[in-house]
Amino acid sequence: IAETGHGVQIIVSHPYIDGEYPEMEHVYSDMKIRGFVKVPDFVMGANAPSIYSKEDNVGIFDALAIPGGFETYGFYKDAYDEKFLDLIRHFNTSKKIIASICVGALPLGKSGVLKGRKGTTYPSTLRRESLQGFGVQVLNQPIVMDGNLITSWNPSTAVEVAFLLLEHLTTKQNADHVRQIMGF
Repeated sequence: IAETGHGVQIIVSHPYIDGEYPEMEHVYSDMKIRGFVKVPDFVMGANAPSIYSKEDNVGIFDALAIPGGFETYGFYKDAYDEKFLDLIRHFNTSKKIIASICVGALPLGKSGVLKGRKGTTYPSTLRRESLQGFGVQVLNQPIVMDGNLITSWNPSTAVEVAFLLLEHLTTKQNADHVRQIMGF
């Protein structure tokens, strides 16, 4: 498979949820996505200013992917960091694809990019009400795509989100080909 010329910035929490990040990484590494980046340990704020270089990141990467994380390990503290929310806003303003898995939709909601749009998140009353509180029309569906934004409801959707993102970065035919050679 030839390089696509596309880049995806994936920002993951630590510890990440097994079933979310690894599946995305596998699809994109098999596809030889240029510039594929994992920001380790969800180092936000002053610890990793390079991931927040809005101009560089939006210019270099074609998409942003945000797997969910665990509240007990500080996911929401990090995910609601204003620098991270600003990065999300810049990707959205540039009409680049932003894909989230599970509670990764909540920073999209908090940033305002999902306001007035359709989305989904982890299927618990608390998480759905949180997303709805950001002005999102919460749908009871595993994956929701509204314009350039993809949200999904739990780790079981990670592979499908990865292929949907790949399809929008390349072609449906290419995504189907990769799906077939990977055995999905």
